[in-house]
Amino acid sequence: MPDRCQCGTELAPAILACPVCGALTHSDRLKQLAAEADACARASSPLAARDLWTQALELLPAHSQQHAVIRGRIADLTRAIDEPGGREHARTSEGKAWWVRVAAGAGTIALLLATKLKFLLLGLTKASTFVSMFAFFGVYWSIYGWPLALGLVVSIYIHEMGHVAMLRRLGIASGAPLFIPGMGAVVMLKQHVTDALTDAKIGLAGPVWGLGAGLAALLMYFLTGSMIWFAIAQLTGFLNLFNLIPVWQLDGSRGIGVLDRSERWLVVGAIVAALMLTEQKMLFIVGAVAVWRAMQGETGPGNARVLATFVTLVFALSFLARGVN
Repeated sequence: MPDRCQCGTELAPAILACPVCGALTHSDRLKQLAAEADACARASSPLAARDLWTQALELLPAHSQQHAVIRGRIADLTRAIDEPGGREHARTSEGKAWWVRVAAGAGTIALLLATKLKFLLLGLTKASTFVSMFAFFGVYWSIYGWPLALGLVVSIYIHEMGHVAMLRRLGIASGAPLFIPGMGAVVMLKQHVTDALTDAKIGLAGPVWGLGAGLAALLMYFLTGSMIWFAIAQLTGFLNLFNLIPVWQLDGSRGIGVLDRSERWLVVGAIVAALMLTEQKMLFIVGAVAVWRAMQGETGPGNARVLATFVTLVFALSFLARGVN
């Protein structure tokens, strides 16, 4: 099923702009490339800046005004590089300004994280989410203590907001996350999804964001040395790995649904490899159900990107959760 623009128009996979409202399909990526290119230009790194603008050009419709503006910038950079001594100066500047490019990349990442943080905070404005989250936190505080309970609540919330973010991107209406002690949390859709690829994107978005939460906790452990952060990181990895079990309404089932038979067997192979490397026992369950799904008569049309995402999650989450069995 084609992706949808924010205005509701269905978009073909290769389309670069909405034919109805004119919105650019890759606007977020274009903003990132523009910021990095401007930073490289200010740091006297014209070769890197030209390469970044060239990448941006491929994401713009040929007839658009932005396409013409960027062609002009590429032409100006090319002339500057091709001037006598310009190319040698450009190479020298690239070497001297490496730290500036690293700083620019770090600034871009910080900006993206700030944007995601703003989106995450928006979810807490829903009374149903906030109240159910507080009740969930209270239950697990009495069992595990408040630090681990808080880490558990936040990691599950980030996982669920990954689903919400993908639903928004696809133009599918949904409710806010609702926490249920003993089960986790759910996001209720307000419309039925029938396309396997769309369902896979929605399903795997949760573990992808969950992996990000786990890696953030792991980073805090390295920065502070506090074992509670390490425990939160491992628990987050374990819970998201559990969600990859390809059964019922779990995220793994929605992800594997679009894969064809050969791709499902590749997932099984990845699970076996991850099991041998990490000895994470949850993979026995994930793998056993994956074998059952691979042997089913009905399979999906196949999708290489979903396959790559699923395999990456299997390995990354297994390593993150290797201490939890």
